[in-house]
Amino acid sequence: MAQETRVTGWVGWIWFAGIVMIVVGVFNLISGLYAILNDDLFVQVRNRLLVFDLTGWGWIHLIFGIVLVIVGTAVTIGQEWARVVAIILVAINAVTQMAWIAANPWWSLIVIAIDVIVLYALIVHGRETAALRP
Repeated sequence: MAQETRVTGWVGWIWFAGIVMIVVGVFNLISGLYAILNDDLFVQVRNRLLVFDLTGWGWIHLIFGIVLVIVGTAVTIGQEWARVVAIILVAINAVTQMAWIAANPWWSLIVIAIDVIVLYALIVHGRETAALRP
């Protein structure tokens, strides 16, 4: 006997989660390209200068951005595998934002907050993705 899933208003939050993943993926693509093309970037934080090669970090952002766009698109069309992958990717994104918190505290905190909302929607109401399938 198949388990019946009750669709609530949170199904819209699944769409939100997928669309936010697509947008964040595009932002990661842009950040990655910028870091790859401008590898001489430095950041000054509270009288300290952070100097590091951003090329490797840029490639990571670029690849992560592509994966986020693909998985976010799959979440919006209701693919069950995408929900599991999305939860893992969004959790990783939230943790990696901690690495940037010294350089960009407000941006990192905003992204972490959005990631928490997306995680809540995907974990608690993710089973409703079946309602999104055509």
